[in-house]
Amino acid sequence: MSHFKRPLLPLRRPFLLGLTGSIGMGKSTAAAMFERVGVPVFDADAEVHRLQGPGGALVAAIEARFPGTTGPQGVDRQKLGARVLGNTHELAALEAIVHPAVFRAQKRFLARHRARDVVVLDIPLLFEKGGWRRVGAIAVVSAPAWLQRRRVMSRPGMTAAKLKAIRRLQVPDRVKRARADFIIETGRPKSETQRQIRFIASCFHAR
Repeated sequence: MSHFKRPLLPLRRPFLLGLTGSIGMGKSTAAAMFERVGVPVFDADAEVHRLQGPGGALVAAIEARFPGTTGPQGVDRQKLGARVLGNTHELAALEAIVHPAVFRAQKRFLARHRARDVVVLDIPLLFEKGGWRRVGAIAVVSAPAWLQRRRVMSRPGMTAAKLKAIRRLQVPDRVKRARADFIIETGRPKSETQRQIRFIASCFHAR
């Protein structure tokens, strides 16, 4: 059930609602539902894909730092992932390239939607990278562990070892749930998840 734990102070426009969740929890589905009820969503992952795609602004910098990981279609995510996953130093080098560009895109998004009551910042590593400090409330997307594993293992190229490595980089779901202002359950019928999204969106109106 969705819940709100922080005191509701007068809202500044736009109110920043952070949306996050571990791999395979259904965050993309939840983000799409927010958009369908009229809430603008900044998708950090989608921005990374754009920046790393064909002609993307970060392709040259990534190739310079990680030779052989790009091509005509931009960054080869499989090759780049093999270079950085499990290697703290290499991952930090990649983040130093990517994060500032994503933050600049986020600022442009907020400027475009400055008159809206609420916007969603869809950030996978909201807790892990400190983004939670910059939002007014946090919605965590969650599902049972067995369902999470089934979803993730059905992805092309996914292995148990890769999933284990990804989980090591993420704050555990139980911790995210404890720190959330809202919990969005995606292991239930989609109509129930949609009801939760509508309720959350209704909580944020300029007063």
